[in-house]
Formats: sequence, C-alpha cells, structure tokens
Amino acid sequence: MSPFFKKRTKSTQPKVTIPDSEIMKDKEEKKVSLNIEENIDEFDRIFKNDIDFLVRRFSLFGSRPAALLCLKTLVGKEEVERDLVKPLQESVYPIDQSLNEVDYILNNVLYYSDVITVKNIADLLQALTLGKAIIFIEGIEKALVLDAKKPEKRAIEQPETERVVRGARDGFIEQIGTNVALLRYRLPVPEFRIESTEVGTRTRTKVAVCYMEDIVNETLLEEVKKRIDAINMDGILDAGYIEQYIQENPWSPFPQILNTERPDKVIGNVLEGRVAILVEGSPFALIAPATFNQFYQTSEDYNDRWIISSIIRVIRIIALVFSLLFSSFYVTVLSFHPELIPAKFVVAASSGRQGVPFPVFIEVLIMEVAMEILREATVRMPQQVGGALSIVGVLVVGQAAVQAGFVSPITVVIIAMSTIGSFATPSYNAATAFRMLRFALIILAGTLGLLGLAVGIIVVLNHMIGLRSFGVPYMSPFSPGNAQALRDSVIRSPFDWLRKRPPSINPKDKKRVGNRVKDKTAYNFLDEDGGERDET
Repeated sequence: MSPFFKKRTKSTQPKVTIPDSEIMKDKEEKKVSLNIEENIDEFDRIFKNDIDFLVRRFSLFGSRPAALLCLKTLVGKEEVERDLVKPLQESVYPIDQSLNEVDYILNNVLYYSDVITVKNIADLLQALTLGKAIIFIEGIEKALVLDAKKPEKRAIEQPETERVVRGARDGFIEQIGTNVALLRYRLPVPEFRIESTEVGTRTRTKVAVCYMEDIVNETLLEEVKKRIDAINMDGILDAGYIEQYIQENPWSPFPQILNTERPDKVIGNVLEGRVAILVEGSPFALIAPATFNQFYQTSEDYNDRWIISSIIRVIRIIALVFSLLFSSFYVTVLSFHPELIPAKFVVAASSGRQGVPFPVFIEVLIMEVAMEILREATVRMPQQVGGALSIVGVLVVGQAAVQAGFVSPITVVIIAMSTIGSFATPSYNAATAFRMLRFALIILAGTLGLLGLAVGIIVVLNHMIGLRSFGVPYMSPFSPGNAQALRDSVIRSPFDWLRKRPPSINPKDKKRVGNRVKDKTAYNFLDEDGGERDET
C-alpha cells in the first residue's frame, strides 16, 4: 500500500495572503435601501463607465416602482424580458394584503427556479459580475437575485490534441456546466459526485471535483480538496494554474497530473478510483493521481482488440526511446566509441560527414535547436500557414543545409527520427519533458561519451522512480512491481484479465469486471443446414 494512504502528507503550497477588491471591502457593511433610487445610485457610481451595465426601470403590479440591473453581455436578454420583466409587469397583486410580497413574487409570479433574496450590497456586486440579474423593489430592504447567465460558448467538437480513429468525437469546452453535462451523460448513476468550490480571490473561478463515492479512496479525496482549498491567488485562468499548485514536485520536468479534453477518458479514470477536476474557463480536465504509464495510453486503446492495442503501445514505447536516446547515442558512437557499430556503418557515416565544419556534438545540437524553433513556429503560426511552414522547414531547409555542407545527411535522418518519435507520444506535456531532457543527454554524451550517457539515463530513471503523485509512485506498476496492474501497462490485456482496479490508488471497491457467464446454447442458434432454429 502506498505510504500516502497511511499518513496524509501536508500540502506543499504556501498560503499567500492577497487583498480582496477594495470596492467589495468598502461595500461590505452596506445594506439595501428602501429607496430603489439610492440602490441604483450605488451601482451606477461603480459601473457608470461600463458599456454593458443595464438599468431597466418598470412598474411592479402596475404601480410599485422597481428596477432590474444586470450586465447585458452576460445574461440572456430575451429570456430576461420574457420570463422576468413581463410577468412582473403583467401580474396583479391579490386583494389579501396579508400576503408577503416577496414570497408571492417568488412562488406565484416568476418563472425562474434559481432565485434568492440578498440584503448586502457587496454580495449583490459579486452576483452582478457573475452574470446574475438583480431586482430592486420600492419599500423592500432586500433584492431579488436571479441566475440569468447565458455566456457565449463554442460548439462541442473533437479535441484537437487527442484525436482518435475509433471513439467518441466530443470534447470539453470552456463552460463548466456543459462539461459536467458531458460527464453525467456517460455516468448516469447517483454515486457520481460533483462538488464545487471557488478559487481565486478576484476571479472567483468555479472548480468542480468529480469522483465515484463508492469507489474513491476517502483519504485521496480529502487531500485533493485540501490542496485546492490551500490555493490563495488572485486569479485562476486555466486548469494549468490548479495543476501547478497541487503537484508534489514543482521542480520536476515530468507532469504529475494528467490533463485531457476527452470526457470518455475522464470517466474511465473516475471509474478506476481517481479524482477529476474541472475548471471554469478551461477545456482541460485534470486527473489525479497520475502515473507515467497513463501518459502513453489513449482511450482508443480500449476500443480496439487487445492484441492490436498492445502492439500500438509497444510502438509508442519504441518511439519514446528513439525520441530520448537516438541523438545522444549517435553523438556518443561517432565521437567516442565508433567500435560499437559495424565498420561499414562507420565508413558510411564518416564519408557523409566529409566537408562538415562542425564536430558531431555541435552539429547535432544545432539541428536539435533548429527543429525546436521550427516546431514552436509551426504551433504559433496560423493553421493554414503552419502546415506549409513545417513542410518547407523539413524539406527545403534540411536539403539546403546538406547541400551547403553544414550538416551531414545521416545527421538529418537521426534528428528526423528523434522528432517523429516525440510526435508519437499521446500526451503533449509528457513529450515536451522528454524533448527537453534530450538536450541534457546530448551534452553529457558529447562531453563524457558513453559514461555521460549512462549517468544521464540513471539520473532520469532515479528521478522518475522517486516521484509521487498524491503519494502514488510515479512509475507504478513497474516500481514497485505489481503483476495484476502490469496487465494494463506496456500491453493491454483482454478485459477478462482486468478484473481489479489499480491497487496503487487503493480504491474502496477493488473489483470492476465479473466472471463471464457463457450460455452455451447461444452459440447454437442455427440449424445444421444454416437455417434459424425454432426454439419454440
């Protein structure tokens, strides 16, 4: 069992005190006035220069002055006019004057179900900026707050970073409500819990924690909530902010929290006992704890036959080795240890380098830097231009460099193999970590030869073995080894073999696949002559 589940670790993130809004502090003790004009003046002094601030005056019950305040860029204008202002204007107050006006409005007039009453001006300011509509009524010392938020949002599309051939085509968007709906659609059970909190003293960003109540380890869940609550920052603009705060080793180049845009991938991990985190304004969900093995798996692995999926996973591992070691091993062999390869290959490599003014180490380093510059330029350029740039960079620039004698042809091939290997990694941030480590290994190989390369590999492996994600060993199930969990690692075994959830996260319900019950008569539904059998 992981040490994390025996003794909870303390959060590594320091608590930083950041002042709240001065306007909110100034209005903290201010209450709603009986006079609606005084209330309107309070808001008008704050939002008078904002083009989207709207004050809509009308008569309640045909005689009582009232006003609606909202930021019209955040609310649904037609819905507010149809379902809010119109019913209030057209309704008639009953003859029985003993009825409470506010209760009558809430229960008999308004169509909105999410309505509350608020007396504090500071709370009303916060509600207004969150996209809610406020109604002041003359002679009443509290305001009605209605959730009329209707922000602009893009359509649900297939994630650009996690495309699949066989699988779902929907992905998360920036609105957390839509993302929750995508998860609920796939996991319609009451045990699926989604708890919400707010992070950021100024942005008040909504953060949702998703888990299966009857599967997740309670200690893990409490630790996730604790680390999120410990965040004290003025603004949370993306899930990446949360990821950097809750990870255990901020100095490691390896990602310790899995991120994804795919709802099916989130549900798959939640059913294993992990915790998912959604952030308002971000199309990426975070999954904790994460292991190194997860960054080289895709949801498509479980949609295809296990033999095909296993072969593809092995190919990804080979691509990882190419990406990390090919360039540095090439530098080591040609610079220090040419005896490691057959003589005919040494002759071919040496003849190809004739006329190149740089040593192998400098040549490879220059080409690697050039490829990273080209990759970054391709990502930042517009899509129509970026594709053309990558082709021009690889074909034209590479060929011109070889013909000019700056690099050898075999060096171009080696760098191309290393670059293509990094593209085979499903996780972009995991691939980036190995791309950066490749430079360190090239420098060690170019200065110390095979010894430097071996030392670099040992340091990287030792660092990965020592990493933990919420107390779970980063390299599990390889270190520490677990035969049951290894069935879904480098290879993907048949579903009948994956009967238990990953033991490293210690879920409550450890069993996920039951024994298959075979009905032998089901295979004999045809007569000997090929016709359907009449069971009656």
